[in-house]
Amino acid sequence: MRQGPFEASRAAAWADYRSLLTALEGRGRDPSPVLPLARFPALYRRLCADYALARARRYAPGLIAELHDLVRRGYPHLYRRRNAWWALALGFMAAGFPRTLRRQARVCALAAALFFLPLLVMGLACWQDGELIYSLMDSAQVAELESLYDPDGGRPGRGPERQADTDFMMFGFYVMNNIGIGFRTFGAGLLLGLGSVLILISNGLMIGATAGHLTRLGFGPVFWPFVSGHGPFELTAIVICGAAGLLLGRALIAPGRLTRLAALRANARDAAVLVGGAALMLLLAAVVEAFWSASGAAAGVKYAVGVLGWVAVMAYFALAGRVDGGAGPVRGGSGDDHGP
Repeated sequence: MRQGPFEASRAAAWADYRSLLTALEGRGRDPSPVLPLARFPALYRRLCADYALARARRYAPGLIAELHDLVRRGYPHLYRRRNAWWALALGFMAAGFPRTLRRQARVCALAAALFFLPLLVMGLACWQDGELIYSLMDSAQVAELESLYDPDGGRPGRGPERQADTDFMMFGFYVMNNIGIGFRTFGAGLLLGLGSVLILISNGLMIGATAGHLTRLGFGPVFWPFVSGHGPFELTAIVICGAAGLLLGRALIAPGRLTRLAALRANARDAAVLVGGAALMLLLAAVVEAFWSASGAAAGVKYAVGVLGWVAVMAYFALAGRVDGGAGPVRGGSGDDHGP
């Protein structure tokens, strides 16, 4: 391609890049991350490719110098680290995490089936049979569970005696508990995936048994409002951690043409993204559980918030990161990025 048609075909992308670069440079040390995170990385990579192509084809020195200057000026903005961690986290949750989730939709669907089907079956079974829960818990555990949600014993969460410092203490407990469950579900995938399968099934059985048994006893008006708020985030995050573990197991069982180590490394990239996103969801679940689920809000309000939570989670998984002007998720230091 001659230089004229080359410049004409790239003019629009170069103009967009210049606009973003000018905005970044004009905002000094505290640029808004919204605009560059949406399009700047992809435009920068395209510009690097154009610059390399112009040099290889020996286009006019003026054009090569101009492209080099644009690449040089954009490099520090793309790879800046100071004060950018929150922008990277925003970009990860806005695009990288949901895109990876959709890319691994089949393994996520399998993990969801392994978790929710036992939950539903055991929940219905324990609702019908009051003795079935004892096949999973001993009598002391069942008694403790019943006392926690007994309507005559007060409601779980924040009573008049519960202070704000207790809320923060419970928040810390929920964080450790939720993250612990998530990482165990993920790490067990190294046992050829069987560990993640067993943990998903066992967690589904335990949660289903708890819900069915308490509902059978008439404790549902206490139990269901309490769990409805944080359930959408906690349950889906457990499933996602299980899916990440299944990815590791698949690499070990069916590596394809790769060695098992190479397949494990390849799948570990997406698994790490899934676990990172799930960890943030578990953190959100802990916040909701400590400060909202434990509140004295009316049951109808809590149910409404729970429904909105499920709708928001499903919409996020389905739609987030789909429209961003052609940019992919931000990846620092990838092989596709070029320095000046």
